[in-house]
Amino acid sequence: MDDLLGLLKVKVRRGINLAVRDAVTSDPYVVVSMGRQKLKTHVVNDNCNPEWNDEITLSVKDLSLPVKLTVYDKDMFSIDDKMGEAVVDIKDYVQCLRMGLENLPDGTVVHKSHPDRQNCLSEESAIVWNKGKITQDMFLRLRNVECGELEIGIEWVEVPGCKGLM
Repeated sequence: MDDLLGLLKVKVRRGINLAVRDAVTSDPYVVVSMGRQKLKTHVVNDNCNPEWNDEITLSVKDLSLPVKLTVYDKDMFSIDDKMGEAVVDIKDYVQCLRMGLENLPDGTVVHKSHPDRQNCLSEESAIVWNKGKITQDMFLRLRNVECGELEIGIEWVEVPGCKGLM
């Protein structure tokens, strides 16, 4: 536990216009990974616009590792089909965490990330100070697939007795 920096809560909210992988729809779920950790959401049957609202907590030991989200279509009798992936670099988010923003009013936008060729953002994403926490909500365009986006949010959780970010 001595190399643990903290926890990152990833809220996998919903998929938008996901690819069809079965006859007319898909049964999507998301695998969230960071380094060797892999956790997944529940499956939403027959829905290309699923709402998961699942919260996945990752143990962060290396801030240079991105968070990878891979969408799959659950198949009963064959290997699950891949429905695209997105990568989230948490470097900007971590920089904001290190700023020491305790005295800001709720709702203060600390940083804005813009879509570019290096990230999967489909629209501008704000890192916000709210209720004593720094959060970031984002819409991610899936790669290696014909269509689809994910809506997610991230939030840092300090762990008592951990090294922390400082």
